[in-house]
Amino acid sequence: MNKKEEQRQRVWLKYDKHCAYCGKEIEYKDMQIDHQRPKAYAPFPNDKNSAVNSFENLMPSCRRCNHYKRAETLEGFRELMVTLYDRIKGQYISKVAIDYGIIVIKPFDGIFYFEKE
Repeated sequence: MNKKEEQRQRVWLKYDKHCAYCGKEIEYKDMQIDHQRPKAYAPFPNDKNSAVNSFENLMPSCRRCNHYKRAETLEGFRELMVTLYDRIKGQYISKVAIDYGIIVIKPFDGIFYFEKE
């Protein structure tokens, strides 16, 4: 196993094979590695030895969380998730689905999976 593969394996096991954000169990092949502190905020974005690529900053992520977080900071992503409830609840089609019990939504408590561990 090469060094890059070893690091990927370590990141996957970091939260016992779960997405660091939503907590969903993820298969190794489906895991994406997220930079908790985005590369765009690194002091030296092109420096491969920068803290942005440190093990502490690399988070196992499911595709949806990684896609939705994009290049947000952790606090920016938290704000997106906290306000998601009201944004979904306000849509007409969601109101219909809620009325019929088709979907049940609840507010995000603001705490990511890795923060509960």
